Amino acid sequence: MEQFAHALADFVRVHQAWAAPIVFLLAFGESLAFISLLVPAWGALVAIGALIGASGISFYPVWIAGGLGAALGDWVSYWFGYRYKEKVAQMWPLSRYPELLPRGEAFVRSWGIPSIFIGRFFGPLRASVPLAAGIFEMPYWSFQVANFVSALIWSAVLLMFGDVLAKIMEWIWRVI
Repeated sequence: MEQFAHALADFVRVHQAWAAPIVFLLAFGESLAFISLLVPAWGALVAIGALIGASGISFYPVWIAGGLGAALGDWVSYWFGYRYKEKVAQMWPLSRYPELLPRGEAFVRSWGIPSIFIGRFFGPLRASVPLAAGIFEMPYWSFQVANFVSALIWSAVLLMFGDVLAKIMEWIWRVI
């Protein structure tokens, strides 16, 4: 996974015009219920965030692309859960992780709308919370507002985290 993140970051360094579309796709995949279990992309998002300050890539288009990709991934996951209900648990790859949906359900039932915000920032919950919200019919507009706001915050946090790490590393190299 680390090699994947480095390869993508190197590609974006050379082809900066592709930064926003790549971040959109990474965030979409990271937030899509089935894909995020197979290929976690947050490391690549942080690596691309590190390039923002270092190579002059504009933050805002990349941030918006990441937020929209993440929101769209959760939107599709919510729809999938709403449409297929409990049948989702028998589908691959979720059938390999039988504990995810019950954990997601308990989390959504306990926390309600804040579960969308909290779940966005915690690995396996990121994949199961929108799916569980759809299965258990969280009100559509409440879900979507929480989805889009949390996606924009999540995108900004990952990209800024990468940017801050890059600045710290640059400072360390200057001091050494």
